[in-house]
Amino acid sequence: MGNFKEDIARTEAMVFDVDGVFTDGGITPTADGDFLREYNTKDGFVIRYAIKQGLPIFIITGGKGNNIERRFTDLGVTRIYKNADDKITNLKQIIADYGYNRENIIFMGDDAPDVECMKYVGIPVCPADAVSDVLDVARYVSEFNGGRGCVRDIVEQVLRSQGKWVKYSDGVDGIRSE
Repeated sequence: MGNFKEDIARTEAMVFDVDGVFTDGGITPTADGDFLREYNTKDGFVIRYAIKQGLPIFIITGGKGNNIERRFTDLGVTRIYKNADDKITNLKQIIADYGYNRENIIFMGDDAPDVECMKYVGIPVCPADAVSDVLDVARYVSEFNGGRGCVRDIVEQVLRSQGKWVKYSDGVDGIRSE
């Protein structure tokens, strides 16, 4: 573990919790047994952009409901673990399946069920409003709360460090604006 900016430049993949990270933690139950969540569009944009740039994104959440899968599938995420009671097993499976070095993995969580995963990876990060147990193990605490741009913050930093973010006037799709 060295300099944070140097370490994030070596990021091989990013793994995120959902409730409290992509959202402010609030959920609304629906009549069909699913849940409604409010997501930040800037977080969604950066996930889609990161995947287009070749940065693998994974979701491991204890959250339930089909809307989680629909949201992240629409963004291009291909590996989504929901109803995850044993997040560390899912994280270890991802690392094994893809041959990643766990020191080069970012895990962003916000609450007690995320602590074990955060301790396992080399780059644990969290939103500003994470619980104290998470704040204690995070190497980086975003200035933004869950659901308010914390995902955009860390993903953009990684992409910038890897030279994959918007350069000059080339735009995010590599099309030079006039």
